[in-house]
Amino acid sequence: MSAFFVTGTDTDAGKTSIACALLHKARHAGLTTAAVKPVASGCTRTAAGLRNADALALQAECSLALPYARLNPFAFAPAIAPHLAAEEAGVRLDSAGLAAAVRPVLALGADFTLVEGAGGWRVPLNADEDLSDLAIALGLPVILVVGVRLGCINHALLSAEAILADGLQLAGWVANVSDPDTARLERNIETLVARLPAPCLGRVPWSQPPAPATLAGHLDRAALTQALSLKLEA
Repeated sequence: MSAFFVTGTDTDAGKTSIACALLHKARHAGLTTAAVKPVASGCTRTAAGLRNADALALQAECSLALPYARLNPFAFAPAIAPHLAAEEAGVRLDSAGLAAAVRPVLALGADFTLVEGAGGWRVPLNADEDLSDLAIALGLPVILVVGVRLGCINHALLSAEAILADGLQLAGWVANVSDPDTARLERNIETLVARLPAPCLGRVPWSQPPAPATLAGHLDRAALTQALSLKLEA
């Protein structure tokens, strides 16, 4: 069993797109897959309750049957910071409660499980805790999704520093091109490869729509096998 916490350099870095691509690659290699998005804001009201598009995308790439409430236990309608959405809903978020909601999914023992955060590493849960405290409570190695655009080098290096300072392993990172018009695109990625203290798991070009099967083709099989210990056939 391998489990990882997925975070991004900031909002819209492409965490869900890359998480779905990773799950897709593992699933199509014959591995069992599971995912959790513990907290999500920007959910849509449906007859079945609040539903988040990112959580539904993750659910579609899980080989294990997971009811929505297990995959996304804390869902909020406003598309705002999770701690503010929770506060408006009269709900208190904390790392202990989120960890308790995540652990049953980890206990299923899928070959490959992803826990996806919201926004970046220091997104608040409450007045005292951040989502990073959930990753710490779970003790999971981290996959960093870098939204490649102007300013991404600073965001990526600071995120990596924070992850390591919190005592967690940065297992790898993915260069996800979120702005195809980024000046000196390849030079930016070369700088990230040289400066980030973890292996690059793939260079994913901008794609619309971001289909998991398409994005999965840009992930580095050798890097995934070595860095994440995934048994992926050539």
